Amino acid sequence: MFETVHPRGRGPFSNEEVARSVRDSGGDISKQYIAYLRKGERANPRVHHLEALARFFGVQVAYFLDDESAELTDKKLVELAAWRDAGLTQQDLKSLERAGVTSVAMRAVGLSPKGLEFAQAILDQLREMEGLGPGESPDGAPERDG
Repeated sequence: MFETVHPRGRGPFSNEEVARSVRDSGGDISKQYIAYLRKGERANPRVHHLEALARFFGVQVAYFLDDESAELTDKKLVELAAWRDAGLTQQDLKSLERAGVTSVAMRAVGLSPKGLEFAQAILDQLREMEGLGPGESPDGAPERDG
């Protein structure tokens, strides 16, 4: 989680940053204890520590307790990190989800400028086949570009 959950343009949070944030929110955890957890040197952490870490990273406590939940959450976190690194905001992501095109957009992440140009040309052809203009949504509203 440390590698994927952090603001755009900076690296992962340090153990100290996480501990300080948890303490500032009324919790009690040290950077050393977080380091022990990350290295697997502590087993059976207290529930209030798990709750505080879950709150900090924006995940459910089940992430730490259930392998299936952790796997699903990790998959979503990697996807969100890709959106973050591509420069999309939470509002942009919600708009893509409402439009039902997140999977299409996700496939474009990481393409070269030439690849993106090619993908846009293909999408424009598909839109033309369906009677839509290249910059128009089905409801007639203009679409925002990059």
